[in-house]
Amino acid sequence: MFKKKSAFLALSFVMLTSSLVACSSKNNNGESASPSPSASASSSSQASTTPENAEKPLKFSLFYSDNATLPFKEDWLVVQEVEKRFNVDIDFEVIPIADYQTKVSLALNTGNNAPDVILYQSTKGENASLALNGAIVPISDYSDWTPNFNAKVAEFGLEKDLADLNLKDGKRYYLPSLFDKPFYDGGLILRQDLLAKYGLQAPKTFDDLYNVLKKFKAENPDSYPLTILAGPRVLYRMTMPSFGISVGKNGADGSRTLSWDYEKQTYFPGAISDQYKEYMKFFSKLYAEGLLDPEMADPIDGDKWSTKLATGKSFASYAYYDQIGGVEGAATEAGFDLQMFPPLEGPAGAHHQQKSRTGAGVMFPKKTADRADFEQLVKKIDEIFFSEEGSKIWGLGAEGVTYTMDGDKIKYADEIVNSPNGIYKTMQLNYGAGSDVTQLVWVNAREMTKYDENYSQINATVAAMKDPIQAIPPTPMFDDMTAEEAASLQTPLYDTFEVWADGFLTGKKSLDKDWDKYVKEMQMLQIDRFTQMYNDNLKK
Repeated sequence: MFKKKSAFLALSFVMLTSSLVACSSKNNNGESASPSPSASASSSSQASTTPENAEKPLKFSLFYSDNATLPFKEDWLVVQEVEKRFNVDIDFEVIPIADYQTKVSLALNTGNNAPDVILYQSTKGENASLALNGAIVPISDYSDWTPNFNAKVAEFGLEKDLADLNLKDGKRYYLPSLFDKPFYDGGLILRQDLLAKYGLQAPKTFDDLYNVLKKFKAENPDSYPLTILAGPRVLYRMTMPSFGISVGKNGADGSRTLSWDYEKQTYFPGAISDQYKEYMKFFSKLYAEGLLDPEMADPIDGDKWSTKLATGKSFASYAYYDQIGGVEGAATEAGFDLQMFPPLEGPAGAHHQQKSRTGAGVMFPKKTADRADFEQLVKKIDEIFFSEEGSKIWGLGAEGVTYTMDGDKIKYADEIVNSPNGIYKTMQLNYGAGSDVTQLVWVNAREMTKYDENYSQINATVAAMKDPIQAIPPTPMFDDMTAEEAASLQTPLYDTFEVWADGFLTGKKSLDKDWDKYVKEMQMLQIDRFTQMYNDNLKK
């Protein structure tokens, strides 16, 4: 484990030394290497449009979280275009998403095999402790080196959102992804043609969903009507808020076992709450009655998931809208029609997964500050991901290849528009554009051009609902000692939660007979102390 005090002092010395080295170094033209932010932005822009002037590319290594539904390809257009335009040579280490946090944690804890840059990270959970112990560069100390990021924050009005990401020491340790507006990108997806065939209304509550699935099962006894993409974590994060909780691997606050009471503005131990018991009771009933795909307990890859829906093995799922086109393109049944529906109403109302206008982003391990060209690297990362030019490449691909401009309107290439996968998925799979690992600037109006009119109408319906997408709960302001203690409590609590959650869902454990034993075990692991720590350290 990283030793906090000595390591912190060492990091401070290293970063001070690196800063001095960087400030006194000369660039290839013999000029000062510490321009003002505005001068930096100007010179960076010039360099990006005239790569032939660069003598050699800037090389750096990078952790990339790989999702089975969008497997990374180093020959993606966006990767090649970024490397060419910004004159960089990126060594991607592609890590499966299921192993990603473990790999990141190991690299940050030990400092061994850490890359120069880590994508898709925040300071929720263990990373807060690691940051305060000096394992991560406090990037807010280098604000002058991130002019493009600063400009987007100001353009989107995210100053307060950004301040909320600061830790106890008042510093921020990553460059988050930025959204001008949140949008409803995924939820319940099911066969609308079968609703019409069986004379059913679109579900509005979870009880409605149960009745729909029962009818689907009765008509198709060999099926498992509801399947889930990529395992329980997708189901949990999209449905738990309607039951008043958000726990597990993708819990909104990062604690994994706590939840936020929006009325009382406090944390409570969601993993052992009555709300969670009610939630598991509902989904274990689906599982027991053969309405929920038993294979969802393990991650289901995208191809297998798509085949289940396209071939009538399943009829409903929780997934993202952009995946509908691919399933419909593979379906052979006449009249096959998938539709996405607004959040269903549960005991706590109708809610989707909580969202923030900031998301996971770029983090620099402490050893990166040892690089003599650390300043150049930070400026280059800022330019690649947050400049107008860079952000458009990650989101839209290359102008003249994937799209052209007709005035202020985006026109996608015919092969993309006419693809059976639809614009969004084709842009992702074929060109790498629109990956939430690398696209760090999200402009709602621009994103909507990738979808059809139907999607815009769904978003309008959801926007008219009462608070369907709640805000991400506040992050506690732990000092380094408290963060370290919280991290030591979090791991065994989450490990135990995971084992019991699988048991309750699949019926290996009984919610009636074994619940008290589970609660007692979580209390022995100090979930109440963990909760108190979160509440005691909320920002004042």
